[in-house]
Amino acid sequence: MSIGFLGNYYEWLRVLHILAFTSWMAGIFYLPRLFVYHCQVKIRSDEDKRFQLMEKRLLRIIINPSMIITIIAGLLLASVYGFGNMGMWFHLKMLLVLIMVAMHSFFAVCRKKFEKGENKIKEKHYRILNEMPVVLFIFIVILVIIKPFD
Repeated sequence: MSIGFLGNYYEWLRVLHILAFTSWMAGIFYLPRLFVYHCQVKIRSDEDKRFQLMEKRLLRIIINPSMIITIIAGLLLASVYGFGNMGMWFHLKMLLVLIMVAMHSFFAVCRKKFEKGENKIKEKHYRILNEMPVVLFIFIVILVIIKPFD
């Protein structure tokens, strides 16, 4: 590990990264669950508007900032070791994180479609989509802790 400026704050960066990742995952687990329930209400009803507000706030206040902080803190942590010194586990983890970012973006698009009254995805599909971030989360944590392919 480098003893440079970032190396002096490595443990604090880890704390920030873990807290942000945890917040991001909590939001990403909850948003598609809201979509499941949102599918069950009538478009332009008071309940529809309530779900729209909840989804919008969850995304803008918790999920988006948490994702940004997770990525920045993670890249800073990796730079302490040097990207060239990271094992295959890190590259696989980054691939899974990119997939998680894609899911995040997809969910943001879904939220906009609910807002416009244009959602075409069924409740059943949101139930399936709700499980995908959990699976990614499990593999990301395994890669970080176990570091296979090191």
